[in-house]
Amino acid sequence: MLAACNTPPPEALPGDAASVGGSPDVAARPRLRPLSSGLAVPPGAAPRSRVPGINYELSSSGAADLSPDDGLPGDGAPREVFERGGASWYGIQFHQKKTANGERFDMMAMTAAHKTLPFQTRVCVRSLVNGREVLVRINDRGPYAQGRIIDLSRAAADQIGLTSMGIKSVALSVIDRKDQRCGGVVADFDPADPQPQPPLAARPTAKRSKTVNPRSRR
Repeated sequence: MLAACNTPPPEALPGDAASVGGSPDVAARPRLRPLSSGLAVPPGAAPRSRVPGINYELSSSGAADLSPDDGLPGDGAPREVFERGGASWYGIQFHQKKTANGERFDMMAMTAAHKTLPFQTRVCVRSLVNGREVLVRINDRGPYAQGRIIDLSRAAADQIGLTSMGIKSVALSVIDRKDQRCGGVVADFDPADPQPQPPLAARPTAKRSKTVNPRSRR
């Protein structure tokens, strides 16, 4: 009768310290169980996420990083941006060849080519990549590739770091007053010369017929 009332001891679970000959004290410790995912959230407490929270920092849209003038100097003689677009450069392959205005191209001079600006126009070229500026004189025509607005000499391109970057965005400002600055240089030159006009075609003149004095025939 007494044997029938006794309950059998619980079977040892795999990994139990008592089943592998471990210490009874270790086996007697309560085992950890995973928390139920359906536990109620206390009132007012923020719900817990299944993954750790991550703080995201939105990258700047770029508006705050731009210079407020975007091509205008911070001096007393502000200038207007004439044009924005891509800039390229040309060097040794055109050195000492004739430009569109007839002079020899010097890749070490501060000159540039533009499609429409009059020759001798001074232009301040500002890189929209690094903010550097260079003052150039227009003495050639071009570039005619799509998306490009100016071709700089090698020396001018090097002033704004263009030779190591390739084609980059620039802002052009026409310098037409002596008090305007470009790259720390104050303009000290006369305004641009007007475009030379082609000579007018010579009009044909009527030749006078030679009249002979009747008396001379005698």
